[in-house]
Amino acid sequence: MSDTLLLPIAFATCVVVAIFIYWIAGKISAKSTAASAEKTTSYSCGEDLPMGELTVDLERLLIFAVYFLIFGVLGFVLATSFNTMGLIPTAYSLIVLMAVSMLIFSRRYR
Repeated sequence: MSDTLLLPIAFATCVVVAIFIYWIAGKISAKSTAASAEKTTSYSCGEDLPMGELTVDLERLLIFAVYFLIFGVLGFVLATSFNTMGLIPTAYSLIVLMAVSMLIFSRRYR
């Protein structure tokens, strides 16, 4: 069998196995016959939430996004620079350390 057919055959096998597992799970899962009013309400940890608009703290979300971006790029640079000895991985690690420490210290003084 050639190597070009191996990947489509493996993909088709995985799809068939996933469909089979999904079908079996549907057959053996518990069935609900009547939907009560309690089951159709949304779950919110037992609290009745107001029907008004919920606000999201965008500043906090953006801080987490910046942390994620910084550590993602750091991980990529360090993972691709294992063969590179020298100043570039060390310098980039120090720059990331300074950026994270500046973010942490700027959050403390607000």
